[in-house]
Amino acid sequence: MYPELSRRGFLRGTGIALALPSFEVSGQARVARPRRRMVAINLGLGLHAPNMVPNHVPDHDGGSYEASPYLSLLEEFQSQYTFISGSSHPGVSGGHQSGKSFLTAAKHPNSAGFQNSISIDQLAAEKLGSETRFASLSLSSSGPGLSWSRAGVEVPSEVRPSRLFQKLFMDGKPQQKAAQVQRLADGLSVLDVVGQQAAEMRKRLSTRDKRKLEQYFHAVREAETRITKSQEWAHHPKPVVQATEPRDEPDRKKILERSRQMYDMIHLALETDSTRFLTYFETGMNAVPTIPGVNTDYHMLSHHGKEPSKIKQLSIVESEMIQLLGEFLGKLQDSQESGLNLLDQTMVLFGSNLGNASSHDTRNLPILLVGGGFRHRQHLAFDQQNNYPLPKLYISMLQQLGIETDRFADCTGTMQGIESLT
Repeated sequence: MYPELSRRGFLRGTGIALALPSFEVSGQARVARPRRRMVAINLGLGLHAPNMVPNHVPDHDGGSYEASPYLSLLEEFQSQYTFISGSSHPGVSGGHQSGKSFLTAAKHPNSAGFQNSISIDQLAAEKLGSETRFASLSLSSSGPGLSWSRAGVEVPSEVRPSRLFQKLFMDGKPQQKAAQVQRLADGLSVLDVVGQQAAEMRKRLSTRDKRKLEQYFHAVREAETRITKSQEWAHHPKPVVQATEPRDEPDRKKILERSRQMYDMIHLALETDSTRFLTYFETGMNAVPTIPGVNTDYHMLSHHGKEPSKIKQLSIVESEMIQLLGEFLGKLQDSQESGLNLLDQTMVLFGSNLGNASSHDTRNLPILLVGGGFRHRQHLAFDQQNNYPLPKLYISMLQQLGIETDRFADCTGTMQGIESLT
């Protein structure tokens, strides 16, 4: 027996999933499988539908259509993306509050008693996140993120590229690393004490409070898993990259510069295999972005009320956002790993939780799926009045990662028209 097997088996029995290494058996060479990755990006102030959605509804095979003004900016990737219109999350309304449900599909996010559920990236991280230093990364332009734990707790998001760079690539001095290991050990000790106290308290609680306590227990177990994994990785050196540590752009009105820095960090995280699951929430802002031709508050532009002058400026802002996405996709395409490029191995989900930001409408979401080993070059045009359930796409994505599931949120089955190349 290999010496590590029994220890890892014990850890798995405690609920801590650690991936076993692959061994050569009886002289047979190990067969490498492509690594599958996922990035989910949300523009919180929407995308102007007439500029995003192709006018021509394709034939049943979906293989030929004229790109919209925004999609024409991604012309070089047309064979590698699928645009989806006429889909949304059933039961999810609430305007800007629907951002909470973009990756969870949890219903009624604007209700007083709203309880979120697990986001697709965190479900993937639960199953496969042990294979990398970081199970997942949640990023945001300002504050809230898109990732939610199984207990319905928001995963803290990183908003500073410099801090993310340090987390990914900068090893501390020996004494700093030793102090970090000790802090991790102290964290486990504290969780042990808290868990014991909570277990004793359970006997005196009402049924409703017991449910709350169970959610708390789950959050504690998740924290224990993260800490244990961090202890394992604390002894391994971080990747060395040629890139220099980014200097955070302090001017929040320079929205393009700030977003480009985040895209660069996402690319580096994927290229070094530091993580395989990332989310990025570009929340927008109540200010005038520093973009030529724009002199109006971005949020106000999103509520254009069909005023031509506002739509013109909004189109400038959103076109720049699409071009940033194109730069990112190009970097993935230029990065090679085991004879494949990163775009072939990375599902990039790009869209918004708002179908019509001007009226806070959460139907007919603009959804773009790029790369990841799917059969693309199509527009899946579903019913604009009776939307197709978007969670079915998430099931297709989870299955593409190799996760055996046929359900996400309240939906079962994969999305019609989404097929894997393998």
